[in-house]
Amino acid sequence: MGGFFGVASKQDCVLELFYGVDYHSHLGTRRGGMAVYGEDGFYRAIHNIENSPFRTKFDHDVSEMKGYLGIGCISDYDPQPLLIQSHLGSFAITTVGKVNNYEELLKGLFEKDHSHFQEMTNGQINVTELVAALICEKESIVEGIKYVQDVVDGSMTMLVMTKEGIYGARDRYGRTPLVIGKKDDSYCLSFESHAYINLGYTDYKELGPCEVVYVTSEGVEEIRPARTGKMKICSFLWVYYGYPTSTYEGVNVEEMRYKCGDILAGRDAGEVNPDLVAGVPDSGIAHAIGYANRSGVPFARPFIKYTPTWPRSFMPTQQSQRNLIARMKLIPVHKLIKDKSLLMIDDSIVRGTQLRETTEFLYNNGAKEVHIRPACPPLLYGCKYLNFSRSKSEMDLITRRIIAKREGDNVSDRILQDYANPDSTNYKEMLEEIRKELNFTSLKYHRLDDLKKSIDIEPCKLCTYCWNGQE
Repeated sequence: MGGFFGVASKQDCVLELFYGVDYHSHLGTRRGGMAVYGEDGFYRAIHNIENSPFRTKFDHDVSEMKGYLGIGCISDYDPQPLLIQSHLGSFAITTVGKVNNYEELLKGLFEKDHSHFQEMTNGQINVTELVAALICEKESIVEGIKYVQDVVDGSMTMLVMTKEGIYGARDRYGRTPLVIGKKDDSYCLSFESHAYINLGYTDYKELGPCEVVYVTSEGVEEIRPARTGKMKICSFLWVYYGYPTSTYEGVNVEEMRYKCGDILAGRDAGEVNPDLVAGVPDSGIAHAIGYANRSGVPFARPFIKYTPTWPRSFMPTQQSQRNLIARMKLIPVHKLIKDKSLLMIDDSIVRGTQLRETTEFLYNNGAKEVHIRPACPPLLYGCKYLNFSRSKSEMDLITRRIIAKREGDNVSDRILQDYANPDSTNYKEMLEEIRKELNFTSLKYHRLDDLKKSIDIEPCKLCTYCWNGQE
């Protein structure tokens, strides 16, 4: 995943850019970057942030950079922003998205223009560089941005900074957000709406699907209107990735998670009687508060997450390292665990490895029962539209491993649809297999119809592919 921030100001914008980008640090762990344009031209800095936070790595650059236009990003994949010199002039670009037809688009550039790209150590090219090359296929940056939106299979939201202003473009189906903030002498563009609040900006505009705007310190010009048809914003932004203070399509993340927990508790009424309700830090906590408020069962923190020196658990490439980090971050509060029946809410179950170890950790510290309530339905499909995971195969999902054991390796979509149906026998038996494998006392997932109620926007605007294989 990743996130970005941009500023167009009448004053030097570097410090605001620095803090705005830093507020996206929850979205990525590999690379951070900032690019500005001012009297001395373009200036760009990119650093590895795998072992040190963005703020630490860019503290020196802030004192060196000067500019009244700037864009920056946190990236879980490719180094960004890039500086491009082309027949369209010089520009900087940063992107968030996923290109499924990468090979096809690359082949077209090679055959048509004999283009060349810098190859990275994994044999791939930087996707943002590919997007920049596609933009340069056209006679203007505007036409190039529209072209990218139209030809990319997947999603592509971007900021493109010229010497005069910043273009902001939301992907074709609005799978990821892009919002604009305003104050007296400047405008900002942001993936997360919370990133500009403490910088003095107020909400100005949330871009719609496929919308393109041009932003300067003087104002915001609509270049391409939002599509009025199909929209498919990712539901998982509310469940997990979004920061609690952010709002998408008018729905705040924290509020949505309270509703999610509330509905989970309503489904559970009379079925379980835990002593305490707890959330797996960090994203499970708000869901657990909603559950506790509805059920009347006290909310507690039976373990505390120690984060000052530990990176995010999914950052290392080896699963064993991720598991170790996840375990080392959780410190138990023995008096809240011993002889207690605990109901734990996590945002989701992917592989199941970490949650199984968390459950064993609770049992080893004296827990009597551990009931698990994931805040979303069972994940059955790998995301085709956003770079959410480093997983290379859907067989990494615990659900697909269970289904393969029951049905064999070649499972039809019709069978998968039956496993996605919470009222089917296959669904119920799959949950029981997961419960036994991960050693939970009980297991009940959030239903998809209830998840849509939790988000509470038009269901047709939500992408639910990872749960039911449907956009």
